[in-house]
Amino acid sequence: MDVLHERCAGIDISKRDAKVCVRRPGRRRGQYTSTVATWGSTTNEVLALREHLLHEQVTLVVMEATGDYWKQFYFLLEDGLNVMLTNAQQVKNMPGRKTDVSDAAWLAQLGAFGLVRASFVPPEPVRQLRDLTRTRTMFIRQRGSEIQRLEKLLEDAGIKLSSVATDLTGVSSRAMLGALIEGERDPAVLADLAVYSLRAKIPALAEALNGRFNAHHAFLAGLHLDIIDGHTRAIEELGARIEQAIDPFRPARDLLMSIPGVSGRVAEVIIAETGADMSVFPTAAHLASWSGTAPGNNESAGRIKSGRTRAGNPYLKGALGIAVLAGSRSKKTYFGAKYRRLAARRGPMKALVAVEHAILTAVWNMLRTGELYKDPGPDYFTRLQPAKTRARAVSQLEAMGFTVTIEPAQQAG
Repeated sequence: MDVLHERCAGIDISKRDAKVCVRRPGRRRGQYTSTVATWGSTTNEVLALREHLLHEQVTLVVMEATGDYWKQFYFLLEDGLNVMLTNAQQVKNMPGRKTDVSDAAWLAQLGAFGLVRASFVPPEPVRQLRDLTRTRTMFIRQRGSEIQRLEKLLEDAGIKLSSVATDLTGVSSRAMLGALIEGERDPAVLADLAVYSLRAKIPALAEALNGRFNAHHAFLAGLHLDIIDGHTRAIEELGARIEQAIDPFRPARDLLMSIPGVSGRVAEVIIAETGADMSVFPTAAHLASWSGTAPGNNESAGRIKSGRTRAGNPYLKGALGIAVLAGSRSKKTYFGAKYRRLAARRGPMKALVAVEHAILTAVWNMLRTGELYKDPGPDYFTRLQPAKTRARAVSQLEAMGFTVTIEPAQQAG
């Protein structure tokens, strides 16, 4: 096996320090020596490490993507050095040799022979946008969890407001909860605070608001509402900041929003996670595999052991899942037809992943060509295999006891 990098360094990173192995040629031809040293993770230590690696004429630095600890080393060392971030699952050390020192030496050896693949590290503007969208996703999830806690508290108090009003944070619900916290207990008075379309449900609201709500529940409900309001403000501030950060990618967002089910927020997550630069991914299949929406490939002795998808990018997959659930409700789109067709045969979860894959394929092509999404239509599969569709319809009718005779339709005029 040929050595691609005569001088290569492997770094095993932890929170406080890192073990750095420098692999260099020995005195004899074909021999190599390795030295391992410990370097701190502070900025000054990493800068000193960079000078040391430059002095050693290292042509490649390999490190694992370990939590967030790799960022300090990667962003400081990439200024002047060829740094490669790798997936820790793809560079596992041999069993029985699992130490920090041996891991660093193993990374240096893999890098020297070119046996590692670089992970995708987006440029600075995309990284900032990614931080914002991921933080917003976190706050949205926490806000949803807090609303669930509030609902559990109301159930404990016998208040069945959520069974009548679909949104506990809506205008009507907030008015009723605020009155409950202030001490109002009359269900009729509370129900009369409903506004807009919810006023048609005043009798049901009066029944649902008759419970055992007391001062203890009022105290906890007030805390939950304060936390929910705090999350709401944070989400709004993040949205305004994202609107500024997305400015260089606004054309890409407009393109992606032409896909059925892809909202502005979903498009922003797709751009933040993929970088909107499809030259990083040679084909749409590479993008789907990286994101975790492609079937796995695990075969031995002619038997396929598993076709499970890899973990992939959880933020991207979460956003794609929202897009699929929104688009699958439509009966006038290709994605809706594809979801229903697969869900009937393979189940909803496999249909969900398949449509996520289809959306990413569209994303890759659109961002490469700059063209808006063109929906193939809900009758795409009928047009693709007309004979098979006709035979299926005939067999279904015959199974119901009908005798079917097919004649071509007469064209008008």
